[in-house]
Amino acid sequence: MASAPAPLDEFDHRLLDLLQRDADATLSALGDAVGLSASAVQRRLVRYRKSGLLRQVAVLDPAQLGNLTLAAVLVTLERESVKHHTAFYARMRAAPEVQQCYELAGDWDYLVILATTSIAHCREVAERLFYDEGNIRRYDTRLVFEAVKLGLQLPTRPPPARRRR
Repeated sequence: MASAPAPLDEFDHRLLDLLQRDADATLSALGDAVGLSASAVQRRLVRYRKSGLLRQVAVLDPAQLGNLTLAAVLVTLERESVKHHTAFYARMRAAPEVQQCYELAGDWDYLVILATTSIAHCREVAERLFYDEGNIRRYDTRLVFEAVKLGLQLPTRPPPARRRR
């Protein structure tokens, strides 16, 4: 179980930024870049993993997969309650085709990103997850023609305060 993350210092911010750019960098290279020893970097990495801040996965290049169909699906629930949202969360988390799911403000309740092997597979998944579910008022599926930018890098610190003139 992940513990609450410790406050991040300047070394942490710099180290996390570097790791997001190149997770294969050696402890020595990371340490040289941020001004820490390799063992100090290793201790920080262990802390990040224990706290749940850092998870490592293999990221595949979608351009290398010939049979990939991506779709963005906007979803509005018919009835809203904690129970209905919890059920929707569970269904999205359980579906391997759901790559991302965001709760939204505005006219739509959710944005769901699907990764499937064909248009037919995308349709089958959308029907299973949204049409057959019973509490979806409306869903709108948009096929992705091309991924213009794929990013996983997250900001590790707030932007600097703007100076008043």
